[in-house]
Order: sequence, then structure tokens, then C-alpha cells
Amino acid sequence: MTLAERAAPVAGTSPPPPFRPEHEAFRAELREFVAAELRPHAPRWEAERWFPDEVFAKLAARGYLGLKYPADYGGRGGGHVLDAVLCEELPRAGSGGLAAAIGAHTGIATPPVWTFGTEDQKRRFLAPAIAGERIAALAITEPGAGSDVAGIRTRARRVDGGYVVSGSKTFITNGVRADFVVTAVKTTDQGGHRGLSFLLVERSMEGFGASRKLEKLGWHASDTAELHFDDVFVPEHNLLGEENRGFYLVMANFQWERLLMALGAVGSMAACVERVAERAAGRARQRARHQLAEMATLLEAGRAVTYNALRLFVDGEDAVREVTIAKLATQRACYEVAETALEIIAALPGSTNDELVELDRAARDARLGPIGGGTDEIMREVLGRRLGL
Repeated sequence: MTLAERAAPVAGTSPPPPFRPEHEAFRAELREFVAAELRPHAPRWEAERWFPDEVFAKLAARGYLGLKYPADYGGRGGGHVLDAVLCEELPRAGSGGLAAAIGAHTGIATPPVWTFGTEDQKRRFLAPAIAGERIAALAITEPGAGSDVAGIRTRARRVDGGYVVSGSKTFITNGVRADFVVTAVKTTDQGGHRGLSFLLVERSMEGFGASRKLEKLGWHASDTAELHFDDVFVPEHNLLGEENRGFYLVMANFQWERLLMALGAVGSMAACVERVAERAAGRARQRARHQLAEMATLLEAGRAVTYNALRLFVDGEDAVREVTIAKLATQRACYEVAETALEIIAALPGSTNDELVELDRAARDARLGPIGGGTDEIMREVLGRRLGL
């Protein structure tokens, strides 16, 4: 059995819905690009705690930063399914931080501009982001407000011609390098669900910047930052969507963000299962065989619920229940699969330090899964309510 056959879904040879042959052809193209242009550099980028901005330009040159966006803005017009392939394949680069940075740009920072932005904002922010000329970040989390967006304290005060923003954000992916940040702010004294707005804050604006780059357990190649807003003037034409209606902007992209994380976990698990199956072929003891069987089971279960959620999402159906299940099912499973793969490979004769470091990195990077995009506790709360409790 070939490596490709091992990686294919157990159910058969047809691409699982909603993927069609053209999506699988793109998967092959993208996998080749990741293997040639990203994976060889991952160890150095991880060690340097940074990767060059030129990576975005390389992705843009192939149209990878605008897969789901219309050609009018430089996109490829492939919709969410084509973008889903990117989410699933990026973990093969061997750096969760790299995948997170690209995913933050394409999957959580630019979608609000596309969905809620004016034509002028799409031309000024979305089009150059698709072209790799401007890097984007989303800034919601604060030192005292994470999953509870109603607790946001960063304030935007109305002044003539715009807003003056004061406050701080933390754990912002791409926060150091971002040219613009889609920023959640309070626009009433009460804030909360009826007093939240979003502003497009640009790096050139006086009083705005990264306070510091955070050190993390994993995602080392990603720049995760604390941001400060010291009386930053933001012009009115940088208001994204309607004033005091920002809570709806947050909710609009939550399902795609959570699907993105589930797809990334599936891609990471698939790479681990393939690695073990290839390296241990013909010399695995019974324990290792049984461990691999458990890994494959977690992978297939995660892939099944994730693809089902994706199918419903792209069909325009209410997929909150299925997306929540997919995120819950894949995040801890991804860590378990990576940790088991590390154990198996470490016990094999001839294992190299490089491959052990890579698998250890995969396990460390997976630890963020149950936290980002809504913690497991929030996911259980959402699902429990959807089930009528």
C-alpha cells in the first residue's frame, strides 16, 4: 500500500464530500508547494522565533491568500472548500506557528473586511492583503477578556472625524508584523453585546504598536503580541460595519474559524499517522501496531465530523452544532496523536534527533487547540445549549 493510499479516507477512493476532483488536484499542487517552499525552512524559522514576510508574498504569487475571495479583489473565487484544503495542508510544513500566522491572515482577519467592509475598505485592505502586500491580524482578546467578548475594555471615544482609541490587546497572532489590525473596541460606556464596534487600525497610526512579542510553549515561528493603543486617532472611514453592532461581526466568522482549527488538526493528525505507518512498517511490535490503530481511529473520526460540518457550512445550513462537535472532537485528539507518534518513533532504531524534535513540536503546537477559537469549556456550553439543556 502506498503512502497516498494510507492517507486516503477509509471509506473508499472517491474524494469525500464536499471535495471534488478539482479540489484534490489543488491539494496535490499545494502539498508539493508546502514540501518544497515551507517545510525545509521550518526548523530555522522555529529556532529564530520568526519567519520572513516574504512567505506571504510567495503564497500570494500562487493565489493562496485569496482562495475564497472574488477575482475583483485579486482572489481565486474558489470559495470556502478550496480554502479548506489550504487549512488542512498547511500543518505539513512542520510549524504550527507558520500555519497559525497564515491562517490568521486568511481565515480570521480578512473575512470580516470582505463580509462587512465598504467598497473603499475592500480596495484599501482586502485587495492588498490578498496580494501579500499588507499583513492582517484580528485583535479581540485582552488581558481581562478572552472568550467573553462582552468584557472588552479597550475604548473608542467619538471625536470629530473619527475615534480616539485607548486600551490594550494580548495574544494577537501576527501582532508584531501586521500592517492593519481588525480591532474590537467599546463604543459605549456599557460595551458588551450592544456597545461593541470594530475599527481598522493601521500600523502607521501614532500611538499604536506592539508592546512586546510573547514567548510561548509552542507556535514559536508565529509572532504573538501584546498591543497598545495610546489615544490612537482612527478616522471614521476605518469603522468596519455598523457602530455598536460589532458583536454580530464576531459571531459571523466564529464558525469558519473553528472549522479552520478542526481542518488543521485533521491535517496534522494525518501527517503523524502517515509518518508512523511509513517509519514503523514491518518492524513495529504489537503495542505500536495497536497505538497506530488508535491514532488512525482518532484521525478518521475527526475527519468524518469535520468534513460533515464543512459540507453543511458551505451549503449555507445552520452548522453550529456540527462545527462545535468537529472542534471538540479534533483538538485534544490532535495532541494525543502527535504525542503517541513521538513515543512510537522514539522507540524505533535509527530515529533521528530532527524527526523527534519535529514530532515534539507537533505535540507542543497542538496544545493550543483546546483554547484558541473558543475553549473546550465554551464549546461544551455551546453544544449543550444546542442540545436543549
